[in-house]
Amino acid sequence: MLQPELKFRRDKIRSLMAQQGIEAALITCNANLIYTYGCVVSGYLYLPLHSPALLFFKRPNNITGEHSFFIRKPEQIIELLKEQELPVPTKLMLEGDELPYTEYVRLAGLFPDTEVVNGTPLIRQARSIKTSIEIEMIRRSGMAHGKAYERIPSVYRPGMTDIEFSIEIERLMRLQGNLGIFRVFGRSMEIFMGSVLTSDNAGYPSPYDFALGGQGLDPALPGGANKTPLKEGQSVMVDLGGNFNGYMGDMSRVFSIGKLSEEAYAAHQVCLEIQEKISSIARPGIVCENLYNTAVEIATKAGFADKFMGTNQQAKFIGHGIGLEINEAPVLAPRMKQELETGMVFALEPKIVIPGVGPVGIENTWVVTNEGIEKLTNCNEEIIDLEAFYKQEE
Repeated sequence: MLQPELKFRRDKIRSLMAQQGIEAALITCNANLIYTYGCVVSGYLYLPLHSPALLFFKRPNNITGEHSFFIRKPEQIIELLKEQELPVPTKLMLEGDELPYTEYVRLAGLFPDTEVVNGTPLIRQARSIKTSIEIEMIRRSGMAHGKAYERIPSVYRPGMTDIEFSIEIERLMRLQGNLGIFRVFGRSMEIFMGSVLTSDNAGYPSPYDFALGGQGLDPALPGGANKTPLKEGQSVMVDLGGNFNGYMGDMSRVFSIGKLSEEAYAAHQVCLEIQEKISSIARPGIVCENLYNTAVEIATKAGFADKFMGTNQQAKFIGHGIGLEINEAPVLAPRMKQELETGMVFALEPKIVIPGVGPVGIENTWVVTNEGIEKLTNCNEEIIDLEAFYKQEE
C-alpha cells in the first residue's frame, strides 16, 4: 500500500479525533489495521494527533522501519513512547465496540491517568467515505466478481442440490482470485462466502441480519444453502461476497431451473424497477430513509409488500455500506437520517421471495459520486435459465 494513501487515511481519523479533543488512538483490530497500516499484524498502531504513527508489533517478526518496534507485550508501549519523547495522552481512544472486554481493560490500564473513550464509531465514520484508491480497489473486485458470475451457468448439472451448486460457484470465485473471507463487523453475524438460496429455503428465518436467511447445513451456522434439490420451476439466487483484494463487493443474481411462474418474473422486474428508481434519485445529500421508503412504496404498489425482503421474517433495509467489511455505513433503512456523501459505497439489494418458487431480485455495489451513484458490479441482470443453458451446451 502506498504510504501517502495510508497517511491520508490516518489523517482522516486524526481530523475526527481533533474535533472531539482526542490526542491519540491505539488501533489493533484487523480491518482497522488494514485501513491505517495496509495489512494485518499482531500488534498495535499508535496514532498520535500531531506525530507520526508508531507500530508496536508482536508478529510477524520481519517488520522493519523507522517507526516500527517489536514488543512481547503491550505493557512495553508506555516505555517506548517515553523513549520517543511522546507525551502520555490526556484523552485516548480504543476500539471499544470491537475489542474483547479483557483486552480493552488491559489496554486502558496502560494509561491510568488518561481518559479512555470508545473510538469505533469515529473510525467507522472515517472509513465510510472511501478514498479514490479504495474505490478503485472495489471497482477491480467488482470486475473479478462479474467474471466469476458470468461462468455460473457452466457449472450447473441437473440433479444438483443447492449446496453442490454453491460449492462449484465458490470454486469459480476462488479461481478468479476471491480471498475466501467474509469480514463482518460485530459479533452477531457470520457466514461462509455468502449464500445460494432456492425455493422456500429463501424465506427461512435466520438469526443474522441479512436480506434473506436460509436454514444452512447445521444449527452451528444457520444461514444459506441446506441441501434443497434444484427442481424445475424454482429460482436460485447466488449471493456470494466479492472479496478479491481485501475490499468487499456485493452482488446477487438469479437463475431458474426451467421456466418460473409469471408472478416470479413480474416480481423480478419490480426489483429491477426499484434499482432503476433508486439509482436515479440517489445522490449526495439524500437521506437514507427516503431511499428505503421509495423502495417499499414501489414493492407495495406492485402487490409484493408481504414478500418484499423475505416472507416469514422480512429484512428492514434495502441496502448497506460496504468496504473492508460487509456491513459498513450507510444503511438504507427506516429511521436512518444519515445523508449520502460523495465517496460512500453501498450495496443495494431489493429482493422478493415467491413461496414455492424462491427468491428473485437484484443486488449491486454502488459508489456515490458528485452527481449521483455509479454501479461497480456489472453483469447480466435478467433471470438466466440454467436448464436451457445446459441443454444448449450438451
